[in-house]
Amino acid sequence: MRRRALKTMSLIAAATVALAACSPDDPGASSKTLKVAYQKTDSFTALDTMLQAAKQEFEAANQGVTVELQPIQANDDDYGTKLALALRSPSTAPDVFYEDTFKVRSDVDAGYLLKLDSYLEGWEEWDTFDDGAKAAGRADDGGTYAVPLGTDTRAIWYNRKVLEAAGVTLPWEPRSWQDILDTARKIKANDPTVVPFNMYAGKGTGEGTVMQSFYELLYGTGSSLYDEETGKWVVGSAGFQDSLAFLKTLYDEQLAVSPAEALDANVWKKVFGEWLPNAKMGATVEGSYAPSFWQDGGSYEWPGYEQEMGVAPFPTQDGQAPGAVSMSGGWTLALGAETKEPELAFSFLTTALNEQNSLSFTVESSQIAVRKDVAADPGYLDANPFVRDVSALVSVTKYRPATADYPRISAAVQEATEAVITGTRSPQEAAADYDAAVADIVGAAKTVRK
Repeated sequence: MRRRALKTMSLIAAATVALAACSPDDPGASSKTLKVAYQKTDSFTALDTMLQAAKQEFEAANQGVTVELQPIQANDDDYGTKLALALRSPSTAPDVFYEDTFKVRSDVDAGYLLKLDSYLEGWEEWDTFDDGAKAAGRADDGGTYAVPLGTDTRAIWYNRKVLEAAGVTLPWEPRSWQDILDTARKIKANDPTVVPFNMYAGKGTGEGTVMQSFYELLYGTGSSLYDEETGKWVVGSAGFQDSLAFLKTLYDEQLAVSPAEALDANVWKKVFGEWLPNAKMGATVEGSYAPSFWQDGGSYEWPGYEQEMGVAPFPTQDGQAPGAVSMSGGWTLALGAETKEPELAFSFLTTALNEQNSLSFTVESSQIAVRKDVAADPGYLDANPFVRDVSALVSVTKYRPATADYPRISAAVQEATEAVITGTRSPQEAAADYDAAVADIVGAAKTVRK
């Protein structure tokens, strides 16, 4: 109900602008078209809703201008591929587009993104954006090339009924990896038909494998993927092997989904739409956006999910400081480097990301707010009962290395996890394969053993 009210407010605001806009007969009106490319799926419609409202608002205020929305029906990886193809030619490149934060630097290097600094200087609302979030749109030259829509964190989402039936004390607060295994084994012993603890693995779930699984483990060992001080990729990491070994234990003991299910790119649909709502899964590691699937209007509406689900931070390996770890990503809006209407395109971007549209999108998609005014809004704070818990994880969160090499590194990590859960390689062998792949991707001189 709350999200519908926010949508209505946005549409009312758009209608108000329309009444105040100049007449279609305005002699100053000109015919121009802005192309806006973005992702839309059956389970992700919040951005489409927001951009539809922004289109109505913007066209009403800019007579003669048409905003051509170009939704791309694809998952994250396929969306990135299709967008990259469109960006390669000025004839197909959009003026405004939805850009994953981890691809900003590589796309800047490819010459696809327009530098926004001179435009941002004149936008008063830029000061309302969180400084940490702003950094997600910066490239190696220090310039800003994208504006954040929102961010997220990762946590353990658990079914209270399943844990309670297994004799687990609630609220569940695992302090180490061992606590997770102990709980998963209790769940399996109580009901072998239940999936105790889900962590994605393999190439099928793409970036979900690393963000919702492997990195939670890796950064909880004290190791890292990339050494910021030297600007080199870490190889020979004991933490890397330990992380693979943990996944091997989960899958070998049948505490997670089956390897075949893990390799299915759509396994997450069963997690959100079947297993958790039907008390057939104990817990999964997922993003702060999880409630958006279950809320009124979500892809897998689940009345009462607030009472049946719980959330807990993902612990470090042995409970060492800081005690928990999270990963953050997020998406942005960027302008095409070849746009013929940069000022008009930037104006549309600011309309799409104004306070009201940002609030509607953030609430509907269960994002963590990047605008300070949105973060303080009661509509945001009361959007779901888990907002404060997942927002608190920002204090321990990590971000992917947003370098041009990262997408290939991520693929190598996914391959390592797949080799381990399918039993084709041991954790040690898979880690060695990863080290060799990294050296091949970036060159041995850009690696460091830690």
